[in-house]
Amino acid sequence: MTEPARTEVVYFAWVRERIGLPRESITTSAATVTDLVEELRAREPRYAAAFADLSALRVALDQELSDFSAPLAGVREVAFFPPMTGG
Repeated sequence: MTEPARTEVVYFAWVRERIGLPRESITTSAATVTDLVEELRAREPRYAAAFADLSALRVALDQELSDFSAPLAGVREVAFFPPMTGG
């Protein structure tokens, strides 16, 4: 774990619907996106439901598409959303 940092977490589409919030500001010691997801899952059932299947989610760090193993050091915003489709 790293030093606790304040991070904006943004939820889009069905992730927002399951959690019931469009965004929230949290303090986390998570070193990676996966660690953050584990912290969020442990909060309450609505988070566990939203993050039950990570293969159905994408993540962006400071508005750049990333992956769940990415480090959170220096990141100000983490966004979770389903894969985009269409053309």
